[in-house]
Amino acid sequence: MTRRTWAVAILGAWAASLGWLVKREFFRPTGTRLAEAALSVPPGAVYYRLDVGGRQVGFASSTIDTQATSIGVTDMLVLQVPALGVLHRSVVLSRAVLSRTLRLEGVLARFDGDLGRFAARSLVNGDSVLAVTLFAGSDSETTRVPLARPIVLPSLLPLRLAFGGELKRGKTYASVVYDPVRLAEQPLTVVVAAESTFVLADSAAYDSTALAWVPARFDTVRAFRIEQREGGMTTRAWIDAQGHVVRAENAVGFAMERTAFELAYTNFRHRDTTSLIRASLSPGPGEVVATTVLAARELLPHDTASQLRVRLTGLTPGAFDLGGGRQQQSGDTLLIRREPRATLSARYQLPARDSSLARWLAPAPLIQSEDPRIQARARLIVGREQDPTRAARRIADWVRANLAQRTGASPGALQALEARVGDCNEHAVLYVALARAARLPARTAAGLVLVDGRFYYHAWAEVYLGDWVAVDPMTDEFPAGAAHVRFSIGGLAQQAELVRLIGRIKLEVL
Repeated sequence: MTRRTWAVAILGAWAASLGWLVKREFFRPTGTRLAEAALSVPPGAVYYRLDVGGRQVGFASSTIDTQATSIGVTDMLVLQVPALGVLHRSVVLSRAVLSRTLRLEGVLARFDGDLGRFAARSLVNGDSVLAVTLFAGSDSETTRVPLARPIVLPSLLPLRLAFGGELKRGKTYASVVYDPVRLAEQPLTVVVAAESTFVLADSAAYDSTALAWVPARFDTVRAFRIEQREGGMTTRAWIDAQGHVVRAENAVGFAMERTAFELAYTNFRHRDTTSLIRASLSPGPGEVVATTVLAARELLPHDTASQLRVRLTGLTPGAFDLGGGRQQQSGDTLLIRREPRATLSARYQLPARDSSLARWLAPAPLIQSEDPRIQARARLIVGREQDPTRAARRIADWVRANLAQRTGASPGALQALEARVGDCNEHAVLYVALARAARLPARTAAGLVLVDGRFYYHAWAEVYLGDWVAVDPMTDEFPAGAAHVRFSIGGLAQQAELVRLIGRIKLEVL
């Protein structure tokens, strides 16, 4: 073998080795990168102050506990929002178990607030099935949801971004997140922007003059800004190298900022709430009241408005996808039109067979449309009726007549059917479950309803009759009046989410 041949062989081997090294370092599967990087995930806890319009309304914490084969992440959020002279408290707690590749194995979530009290345990079986068990009082119900991909919790997304090597300026990350409180999946898109420097309170000392804790030492932290869009709403957050949120804010004045425990929790616990409660006694016209009409002990009148035009202030343009169907948005003005009678004539017969509507015919957590008790009740209500409009009307009449209006009921359609009580959420999910059991496409809608010049949280349903038509089974409106302002579709907002609609947002009726 000549010297030239040896040189070519050595160069070829060097090039192959270099190529293998580059492929191993730069083109490794995400799971491999996460498995290696997650070994350095440190245990610890961080605390947050939650503000709306510059006023603290709650606190949050995130705790990471590392084990030999798993990682435990506990997130807690506490909100206390004054409304009509009452301090409304909501607590959301989730305990997630992750594999060492940061894949979700299971999560237990608890919600306690005016809109109900429940716990939900979600377990991932392989990557194909999510088993969701809903606990309400002494009852439990398990639903199995097929998965097309591994799911990510919203609170764990920063951890995956940081340790998956996704925090690079200009990079776009698409995922589907699963909210363990709403029990619903949502597509999410994240765009990574520039890095910023923050000065955060690292510890606190008690000031006897101010009778409060004040910052004692500060820490300088660098974090990447990310823009994330989920469910039609844009949120901006800054994430550090350890996968912790440094600050987060949305388009309606809600902000979450990391700080010392005493500043986030102790000061909030001992604050003077008298002035806040007094100020909430008489909300001005167009203000959003952070509770339902029923919880506020107000009368929910029959909505007969055929058209409503409102101007939204306090919202960043594009913060919500408010247009579509009965709603048309132009700048800061939103026009809602009640569906005309002509749209109530369906262009198909039951059972619906359109494959594009399969999502709105399938069971879901809280909507147990395949349960034998829901199925039997739907058959009794609908009978042999094949006209979707008449079937939708019959279901609305039955729910209105058989579900007593009461707050604090257990969530879920089956629980509402058994207990025969509920607020707007229970009326909506029971209606949707009965409709789907009758093979009538239906979905939940949530937003605000106008009552005496103020806007309250409300939930209702929509049925497909060739076009989507709003139905309010709680007030027996078919179609629902234009005073129903929709903010979300296909996933009921819990009270903990109401905070994103209060603060600086107002709706002025034009």
